[in-house]
Formats: sequence, structure tokens, C-alpha cells
Amino acid sequence: MLELNEDEVSAEHLDTQVQKAQEQLLQLKRQQEQIERQKRELEELSRRQDELETGRGELADKLTRALVVLEREAYTTQNRLEQIRIARESFSQHLELVEAIDPRSWNPSDLHKELSRALSAVEDARTEYAEQRSRLQAAGATAGDAPLPDVTPDAYSGGEGRSFAQWVQIGVALTLPLMIFGAVALALFIWMASR
Repeated sequence: MLELNEDEVSAEHLDTQVQKAQEQLLQLKRQQEQIERQKRELEELSRRQDELETGRGELADKLTRALVVLEREAYTTQNRLEQIRIARESFSQHLELVEAIDPRSWNPSDLHKELSRALSAVEDARTEYAEQRSRLQAAGATAGDAPLPDVTPDAYSGGEGRSFAQWVQIGVALTLPLMIFGAVALALFIWMASR
């Protein structure tokens, strides 16, 4: 009987040891799952940190380049604004001078002097207008800007609205005397060369 008891005890002992081993195995599985979960969380954290560093670097680079472009654009715009302000003041002053010309108030005895002074004021205004217009165009107008009209004396502005045929007639009329002179000179040259 003692042998049976020892077998039972050892069987019970084995059962408890198996049960303890199973509990330890279960606990180890839980620890493994927990470690794997922590590993996944750390990998996700590492991926997000890499994403942060990459995004931060790219954005810092883009923002730096954008700031340089904007500073350059601001400088150009300030220069253009200053040129516009100067042109506006100049145009305003010349407009006052041109509008102040009143031939009816001139003294008939000083007509030549007054006329010369008025023509000089008009010519100065025209010259200043052309200079300021050139400066503004050189500074670069944007797409939305309306260009300033060109300053041309009225004598040259009468050619608008002519057709191609009219321009050909004008060209022939202007060059006809030259062609006749050339033909006569060529005939004289041939005649003299044949003698």
C-alpha cells in the first residue's frame, strides 16, 4: 500500500507540477504577448518619429525657400511701389503746370515769351512722362497692371486704321522718286559704259 500511495503522491505531485508548468507557460505566453504588443507600439512610435523628422525637415526646407522668395518679392514690390509713388508725384506736379497754362491770360506783348514757356512746360512734362513710363516698364509690370499710354506727338498718331493696301500705296508713293532716279542713273551708267 505504501507503494501505491507513493505512486499516487508522485502522480499528484506530477499533476501539480504539470499544472504549475502550464500556469507558468500561460504566464510566459501573456508576457510574450505583452512584449510583442510593446514591440509593436515601439515600432509604431519609431515610425512616427521618423515621419515627424522627415516631414519637419521637408517643411523647414520649403518654408525657408518660400521666405527667401517672399523677401525678394517684397523687396521688388517695395521698389516698384516707391517708383510708382515718385511717378505719381511727378505726374501730379506736371499736370498742375500743364493745366495752369491759360493762353487767354497772356499779355499780347509777351506772347512769344509766354508761348515758349508753355511749350517748354509741355515738353518737360512729356519728357518726364516718357522717363517715368520707361522706369515703370523696366521695373516689370504684373499681369493685372494697365500699361501707361505711350507718349507720341499727334503728328505721328494719324496712321491708325489703315489697311495693308493703303500702306503699300504710301510706300510706293514715297519710294517712287527714288526708283525713277535709280532707273535714270542706271540707264546713264549703261550708256556711258557702252561708249
